[in-house]
Amino acid sequence: MSVVIIGGNECMERRYAELCKKYGCRSKIFCKPCADMKNRIGAPDVLILFTHTVSHKLVQNALTNVAEGTRIVRSHTSSMASLQSILEESAACV
Repeated sequence: MSVVIIGGNECMERRYAELCKKYGCRSKIFCKPCADMKNRIGAPDVLILFTHTVSHKLVQNALTNVAEGTRIVRSHTSSMASLQSILEESAACV
Protein backbone atom coordinates (compact mmCIF):
# COMPACT_ATOMS: atom_id res chain seq x y z
CA MET A 1 0.00 0.00 0.00
CA SER A 2 1.29 3.48 -0.79
CA VAL A 3 0.69 6.47 1.48
CA VAL A 4 1.22 10.19 0.97
CA ILE A 5 1.23 12.40 4.06
CA ILE A 6 0.62 16.12 3.66
CA GLY A 7 1.41 18.27 6.68
CA GLY A 8 2.65 17.20 10.07
CA ASN A 9 5.74 18.25 11.96
CA GLU A 10 9.08 18.37 10.19
CA CYS A 11 10.87 16.90 13.19
CA MET A 12 8.52 13.87 13.06
CA GLU A 13 9.08 13.14 9.37
CA ARG A 14 11.47 10.24 10.01
CA ARG A 15 9.14 8.74 12.63
CA TYR A 16 6.18 8.95 10.22
CA ALA A 17 8.23 7.08 7.60
CA GLU A 18 9.29 4.41 10.11
CA LEU A 19 5.70 3.82 11.22
CA CYS A 20 4.52 3.52 7.62
CA LYS A 21 7.31 1.03 6.93
CA LYS A 22 6.24 -0.96 10.01
CA TYR A 23 2.79 -1.34 8.43
CA GLY A 24 4.32 -2.33 5.09
CA CYS A 25 3.51 0.94 3.36
CA ARG A 26 5.59 2.94 0.92
CA SER A 27 5.38 6.56 2.01
CA LYS A 28 5.99 10.06 0.73
CA ILE A 29 5.87 12.84 3.28
CA PHE A 30 5.42 16.53 2.49
CA CYS A 31 5.58 18.69 5.62
CA LYS A 32 6.23 21.82 3.58
CA PRO A 33 5.22 22.76 0.05
CA CYS A 34 7.72 21.90 -2.65
CA ALA A 35 7.94 23.16 -6.21
CA ASP A 36 7.12 19.90 -7.99
CA MET A 37 4.63 18.49 -5.49
CA LYS A 38 1.79 17.89 -7.95
CA ASN A 39 4.00 15.58 -10.02
CA ARG A 40 5.51 13.90 -6.96
CA ILE A 41 2.22 12.92 -5.28
CA GLY A 42 1.41 10.33 -7.94
CA ALA A 43 -1.42 7.85 -7.35
CA PRO A 44 -1.27 6.69 -3.72
CA ASP A 45 -3.75 4.31 -2.12
CA VAL A 46 -4.22 6.70 0.82
CA LEU A 47 -3.70 10.47 1.08
CA ILE A 48 -3.41 11.64 4.69
CA LEU A 49 -3.95 15.33 5.43
CA PHE A 50 -2.84 16.60 8.83
CA THR A 51 -5.06 19.67 8.67
CA HIS A 52 -3.85 21.47 11.79
CA THR A 53 -0.26 21.85 10.60
CA VAL A 54 -0.78 22.57 6.91
CA SER A 55 -1.95 25.58 4.93
CA HIS A 56 -5.26 25.62 3.10
CA LYS A 57 -3.44 26.28 -0.17
CA LEU A 58 -1.35 23.12 0.24
CA VAL A 59 -4.46 21.05 1.04
CA GLN A 60 -6.29 22.36 -2.03
CA ASN A 61 -3.23 21.74 -4.21
CA ALA A 62 -2.98 18.16 -2.97
CA LEU A 63 -6.70 17.47 -3.43
CA THR A 64 -6.76 18.77 -7.01
CA ASN A 65 -3.71 16.73 -8.02
CA VAL A 66 -4.51 13.41 -6.39
CA ALA A 67 -5.48 10.49 -8.63
CA GLU A 68 -9.00 9.11 -8.96
CA GLY A 69 -9.79 6.34 -6.49
CA THR A 70 -7.41 7.52 -3.78
CA ARG A 71 -8.77 7.29 -0.24
CA ILE A 72 -8.48 10.71 1.45
CA VAL A 73 -8.20 10.86 5.23
CA ARG A 74 -8.20 14.13 7.17
CA SER A 75 -6.88 14.32 10.71
CA HIS A 76 -6.72 17.42 12.87
CA THR A 77 -3.84 16.06 14.94
CA SER A 78 -0.49 15.05 13.54
CA SER A 79 0.51 12.68 16.33
CA MET A 80 1.97 9.21 15.96
CA ALA A 81 -1.14 7.71 17.58
CA SER A 82 -3.33 9.41 15.01
CA LEU A 83 -1.19 8.15 12.12
CA GLN A 84 -1.17 4.65 13.61
CA SER A 85 -4.96 4.52 13.82
CA ILE A 86 -5.27 5.78 10.24
CA LEU A 87 -2.84 3.14 9.00
CA GLU A 88 -4.69 0.39 10.89
CA GLU A 89 -8.01 1.49 9.34
CA SER A 90 -6.49 1.75 5.89
CA ALA A 91 -4.86 -1.67 6.11
CA ALA A 92 -8.26 -3.15 7.02
CA CYS A 93 -9.89 -1.45 4.02
CA VAL A 94 -7.35 -2.66 1.48
